[in-house]
Amino acid sequence: MKLILLTALWLCLSISVRCDDDSEEATVTEELDESAPENPEEIVYVSPTPKGHIYFAEHFDVPEEFEAKWVRSQAKKDGADEEIAKYDGKWAVEGLLKDGLKGDLGLVLKSKAKHAAISASLDRPFMFTNKPLIVQYDVTFQNGQECGGAYIKLLTQETGMRLSQFTDKTPYTIMFGPDKCGNDHKLHFIFQHKNPKDGSYSEKHAKKPSTRLDEYFKDGKPHLYTLMIHPDNTFDVSVDYKIVNKGTLLEDFSPPVNPPAEIDDPEDSKPDDWDEREKIADPDAKKPDDWDEDEPEQIPDADATKPDGWLDDEPEMIPDPSAEKPEDWDEDMDGTWEAPLINNPSCESAPGCGPWKAPMKANPKFKGKWRAPMIDNPNYRGRWRPRRIPNPDFFEDKHPFNMASIGAIGLELWSMSDNILFDNFIITDDKTVSEQWAAETFDLKRNLVDRDQAFGESIRRWMNRKENAFMVYGMYLSLPVTLYIWFLWRRVVEEKQDAARAALAKKTDDAVEDDEGAEEAVQNEEESEAVPQLEGDDEEVKDDDDDDADAKEGDEVEEVEEDAERLEDAPASEEPVVEKGTRRRVRKD
Repeated sequence: MKLILLTALWLCLSISVRCDDDSEEATVTEELDESAPENPEEIVYVSPTPKGHIYFAEHFDVPEEFEAKWVRSQAKKDGADEEIAKYDGKWAVEGLLKDGLKGDLGLVLKSKAKHAAISASLDRPFMFTNKPLIVQYDVTFQNGQECGGAYIKLLTQETGMRLSQFTDKTPYTIMFGPDKCGNDHKLHFIFQHKNPKDGSYSEKHAKKPSTRLDEYFKDGKPHLYTLMIHPDNTFDVSVDYKIVNKGTLLEDFSPPVNPPAEIDDPEDSKPDDWDEREKIADPDAKKPDDWDEDEPEQIPDADATKPDGWLDDEPEMIPDPSAEKPEDWDEDMDGTWEAPLINNPSCESAPGCGPWKAPMKANPKFKGKWRAPMIDNPNYRGRWRPRRIPNPDFFEDKHPFNMASIGAIGLELWSMSDNILFDNFIITDDKTVSEQWAAETFDLKRNLVDRDQAFGESIRRWMNRKENAFMVYGMYLSLPVTLYIWFLWRRVVEEKQDAARAALAKKTDDAVEDDEGAEEAVQNEEESEAVPQLEGDDEEVKDDDDDDADAKEGDEVEEVEEDAERLEDAPASEEPVVEKGTRRRVRKD
């Protein structure tokens, strides 16, 4: 096993050296391209401080400030079942699930298939005068999006506004942001336009962007959405600084801001004699006398002859002679059993089997059903249209930019996906302020995500270019596993060997180390008790003790020599034989 591990280490080192040698033989440019990517430095995030003309700014990095500023809706949705009418969707302030900046938090919609609404008042109302409106925030669909929106509503400034009762019926001035359901991907820009004649409001929807939007909903990355509306009635919508939609409030919305000056007269109707047919059948045309409508389109070929060898009496299909009726076939329940049909083997070498029929051919006399030719309609008066009259509801608003003032920002959503993160809201009238805000927030977040993905991609490309790089990496990862398995294997083997020794000792009654010591102590004690003390003077006793010690020492030497002879005579594979009672006490008479 040690040899296998050493061999694996040697292979890893040799292949690594080979990869390095190969890279050294490349050009300078290749060395720079193929060099192993270095781990990027950490991006430091600091909560931004709003500066400049700002009406609202929120980075969500301080949960206490969020709780004091934002209000969750306690209302119920009109027209919905009681079970789903409540705005009981859960909101939380937390960071990205992955690739998040340290200290960077956002507002996360935690629930799915629930109505959720939350809002906050602006620091000061935005009034549409002579400065542009810039609304900006970023969204991360961390789990993608199946069906639901991530748009915001800029709520209309009203006296006595109650944000705790924020619903889909709450008046808003602008709705902006992404929305998706199925394969329908949208980027809403809707504004409420006030009719100058009667004071009513109606929704105006911007034209659909020509850019594909599907990737923003499924790539799991943060995306920055920006809306700019200018006092000259122009607008532009951008995603990640790229303009995806632009136009004017007067021309690029449906329905249009200004109604048409003329409309169709609703009381006008088409005259009974109005003929809209441009062509008619020639009333003077007649069917020719030789036109036979009964002639078929195809007839049998009279010139065809039956091929030689045609088997008229052989059917094309015959019952399978090898088929057998199933044992569980019940004719009362299943009917009379019939063998399945197969191609007749006799027909394989013949031109055909069964009754011969002449092939069909086109009928030269076939003309079909006769129809009169079409001619210009002398009474044609064109397509009828009702007459035009002045539109009684006509008005002309040349400045739709002058919308209702904005007093709050809110999210009123329903989504089939959870963990949608909203962050870095800002409402301003200065483009420089919004760009600086994005540079201190979104740019850092997006750079981290892109960098981590680019780092992983560079490692993958580097390993693809390096010969045997995946093999080296795989062997490198397998070394700890191999060592761990080897350690477990050694421990199991040692436990089995110990168990085998113990079992052998019990089977042969051999004394183990601890048993030999205990047995010798007991035997010495018994012998010492069995020997009586000798009578006589002290010198005789002393002489006897000395003689006894000399005799014991000589006996032990003799015993050791006998044991050595037995070990030499015993086979090498057997355990040394330890005989009981080999120790003897010799007493001088």
